[in-house]
Amino acid sequence: MIKTLASRTWAFFKSFQLTIVLLALLMLLVVFCTLAQVELGTAGAVNAYMRSFFVWHQFSFLPFPIPTFPGGGLVGLMLTLNLIAKTLDIQRTWTKAGMWLVHAGLVILFAGEFVAGLMQVDTNLSIEVGQTVNYVQSYKNMELAVIDTTDPTWDEVYSVPDTLLAKGGAIAIPGTPITLNVKRYFPNSELSNLPPGAQPSLATAGIGPGVSVVERPTVTNDNEMNTGSVFVEPVAGGRSYGIWLASMAIGAPQSFTHEGRTYALSMRLRRQYLPYSFTLKQFRHDVYPGTDIPKNFSSLVQVVNPSQKESREVLIYMNQPLRYEGKTFYQASFGKNDTLSVLSVVENPGWLLPYVSCVLVSLGLLVHFAIVLRRSLKRRQDKKEG
Repeated sequence: MIKTLASRTWAFFKSFQLTIVLLALLMLLVVFCTLAQVELGTAGAVNAYMRSFFVWHQFSFLPFPIPTFPGGGLVGLMLTLNLIAKTLDIQRTWTKAGMWLVHAGLVILFAGEFVAGLMQVDTNLSIEVGQTVNYVQSYKNMELAVIDTTDPTWDEVYSVPDTLLAKGGAIAIPGTPITLNVKRYFPNSELSNLPPGAQPSLATAGIGPGVSVVERPTVTNDNEMNTGSVFVEPVAGGRSYGIWLASMAIGAPQSFTHEGRTYALSMRLRRQYLPYSFTLKQFRHDVYPGTDIPKNFSSLVQVVNPSQKESREVLIYMNQPLRYEGKTFYQASFGKNDTLSVLSVVENPGWLLPYVSCVLVSLGLLVHFAIVLRRSLKRRQDKKEG
């Protein structure tokens, strides 16, 4: 009975009908994902439809979301198993060497997508002409930065991610005597001046007491940005420094001093600091003569890496990214009358897998074509001799 069950399972995974069903599901997912980008934005739709095992939907009559359709992760996994089963089913003879290579290339291509889905990190680097930047920042995720600004030549930065702020409670800042008591966190909010007679703000220090904060629904569209805000109470050495309002909408620095050290609070997009820096020396925005149609964008940057004793100029332009220290920097956008360059930064440990896949598939097709051609020529020769 076990043998029969295993045989049926094997037959199921290597069946051509399963391939057709999975490809049809994949096409539907592409359509659904494309349509969902209007509401969820590109990254949100890809995560919801292509990089999840199930597509979840929240019905109004249920208190929790339920799976309503197989997601790209599940379909891709089944398609990979189907492909592996079909590959193992191919005869192990040299005449099938080309097909083995093609199937192996496709399996690696699917594996590359799984690696990208699980491990790829997308950030960006915004830099103005003449400015030096040594960090990349998230597109959507935020953090509360506690910055020790005592040393005028060096800032010590401690950050609290928005996911931790959302949980609330007390958060100890490592390396400092400070503990932050999170009073209230807003993933998205709207700030305005506190009108006369309104209910007092939760804040008691900084500029917060004069600001009204209203919670807004979070946005996922690519062109919209959440304005995260948080009320926190710094406590150090048993002393409270009041309740402060930190928000993405507040650009002015707010700080307090404890035992001679000054700490600033800043709500901002989550940053990842780099062991090297970029200085934008020139940004070019070329257009076709007599039109406003973009022809080319390019950024001339000076890359300085003290650990490698390296300082060199690099030109980053469309379809010519810079691959450096495990990250790829693409020319993505610009602003401020062509004085600001925005580089899209992608960190994907599996970025080589699609190239390996393309080489294997191409080689496999050439080998298969050569084998079929040789067989055809031999038959023609045998027919002439016969």
